[in-house]
Amino acid sequence: MNIANIAGLSLFHNRLIDLYWTRKFVKFNDYTCIMSRNPDFRGVLQDWSFPKLMLLRSKIQKFTGFLGLVMCAGVVFFGLIGESVAQTPLISEVRVGLHGERTRVVLELDSSVKFDVFTLPEPYRVVLNLPEVRWNIDAQGLPENKGVLDGMRYGLFTPGTSRMVFDVKGPVNVHKVFLLKPLDGKRWRLVMDLSPTSETEFLEALAAKRAKDRKDLAALVASATKDVTVPATTNATSAQQNAYVPPVPPRKPTVPGKRIIAIDPGHGGIDPGTIGVGNTYEKNITLALGLELKRSLEATGRYKVVMTRSRDIFHRLRDRVSIARKAGAELFISVHADSMPNKRTRGLSIYTLSEKASDKEAAKLAAKENKSDLIAGIDLSTESKDVTNILLDLAQRETMNQSAKVAENIVSELRREIKLLRNPHRYAGFAVLKAPDMPSVLLEAGFLSNRQDQKNLLSKKYRKSLSQAITRGVDRHFKGVEQAYNQ
Repeated sequence: MNIANIAGLSLFHNRLIDLYWTRKFVKFNDYTCIMSRNPDFRGVLQDWSFPKLMLLRSKIQKFTGFLGLVMCAGVVFFGLIGESVAQTPLISEVRVGLHGERTRVVLELDSSVKFDVFTLPEPYRVVLNLPEVRWNIDAQGLPENKGVLDGMRYGLFTPGTSRMVFDVKGPVNVHKVFLLKPLDGKRWRLVMDLSPTSETEFLEALAAKRAKDRKDLAALVASATKDVTVPATTNATSAQQNAYVPPVPPRKPTVPGKRIIAIDPGHGGIDPGTIGVGNTYEKNITLALGLELKRSLEATGRYKVVMTRSRDIFHRLRDRVSIARKAGAELFISVHADSMPNKRTRGLSIYTLSEKASDKEAAKLAAKENKSDLIAGIDLSTESKDVTNILLDLAQRETMNQSAKVAENIVSELRREIKLLRNPHRYAGFAVLKAPDMPSVLLEAGFLSNRQDQKNLLSKKYRKSLSQAITRGVDRHFKGVEQAYNQ
């Protein structure tokens, strides 16, 4: 078996671990590898029974476990004979030039890298995946509105994978992508040529690429499962297979006597969020505040906090919720900061889920935050309306009521010492608040378009005071829950 097959099996094993139930069947997490750009690959596995998938996972897990020991031994061996570990590649410059109808993008690196390029529709984008790299470039100085390019962004997409997303003005063809070795004192250069094309040709090329990738995945599945035997199962009707399965409630707290709370610092990695005065990134503010809130909650001794991210990395909206549910969280707090054209607007607000927004501003904010996946180069063109527009059933309505109570308790504590917006408790259809069985709130901690709000959020002292007030609000909520339970 060659290295490519080994890597494929290992990757396939990792993807099996991420299987989770949906309303119809199981499907893959779209984060990494070819799954991230082609969600329709899930169809390759659509007809597989869950026991078969679990047997497959077990078989590959044993193989890759053994393989891991061999590979670790190899690493130790080479380490003993003086083999050094390569540094993480560094990207130091991004340039854009015009060559006739072609738009050329050039990245300067300090070492050779593997790469993968693909296109996405709705809207048109070109996505460049790289191994995890370091960045030494000015985000504000990136080329924009040049040739077919509207703009670009970069960041950590998943552990081990960095991503650049290029917004383009229309359908494009990736004419060629290649690496140039260092010559005459120059660094490694990754060169990508883009040229405009028709919508028909764009979609035909996209369909051909997806068909090839589906074929490659099917071959990998067939190779990995040729020796798998599946016990006979009773036949189920199509209606039974497609029947709605109610969501599994979160597990009870695993830490005796402690409530589990999930904190979700908004944005991250390739998605910077709002960019405020003086080039302040929302993703950095939310992470700093989220970590401070974690310290404040855990200092009481009453809570165990799970972070959806604790570094500058991107997570899909639905996976943020999944992380919280898998941890058995009893409360989900998503942390954000906003911006407004009117720079005098300032103050904190807190949002809960509703089928109807409380006002136009709340609706616009929810629409903006829900675009996080699109910004990070996720293919949403194949998502069904059942996924993007969750039906709010009775169980979720009760969760919405609990979420509103959490918000009211937090607002009551914040009002004493924090500047709040008028009508600080607001409602909108935030995708990240749609867990049907976990009370969830979204905190807009202030406006990065307002100098005073931004100054406050950059202050560690202010973040500590704000976190302590939120902690008191959380205490009030769970005290009320315990009283209601005892009665």
